Amino acid sequence: MAPPSLPDRVFPPPESFRAEDLDHISDLPAHTELIDGSLVFAGPQASFHTLAVDLLVAGLRRIVPASLRVRREMGVILDADQRPEPDICVIAAGADRGPEQTFYRAREVLLTVEVVSPESRTRDRERKPTLYAKAGIPHFWRVDNESGRPVVHVHELDPATRGYALTRIHHDRLKVSVPFEIDIDLTEIDAL
Repeated sequence: MAPPSLPDRVFPPPESFRAEDLDHISDLPAHTELIDGSLVFAGPQASFHTLAVDLLVAGLRRIVPASLRVRREMGVILDADQRPEPDICVIAAGADRGPEQTFYRAREVLLTVEVVSPESRTRDRERKPTLYAKAGIPHFWRVDNESGRPVVHVHELDPATRGYALTRIHHDRLKVSVPFEIDIDLTEIDAL
């Protein structure tokens, strides 16, 4: 039996895919990202991933200032050939342009959060933070699984290097004063 053929959409055109192309390619799987002009398809997510995202979204929404909004799994256009989909982002309230919106622009994003999955470990730990920093997103959190509990690595953009600097690693409680006052009990994941 011959292996199934791949759809044409998985092969980039000679000039590579562009960020806006994702809105016009039919039948793309959910959570498809554009990294370096190539489509990246999400693999199945483990329960930890879903629970960690739920915990952080709920915690952030309880305390986010009125001038900001918390969104999950929305594309962010960083430049012409970069459109990752952070697990969570905090955006300016004015960035919402209606229910049909499919992405935000980097200048509208204050914080991106990536919960590391086994299939996307290198992208979540290395490539995406580099892209977010280059695009000027001021804050980045990486969330790792430590025995079923989230460990949050908090990074802040260093304007001199255009790279992220690790400011702290949070285990049982995420408590920071930037980008706004945040206090989330990470052990609450046990009750979800």
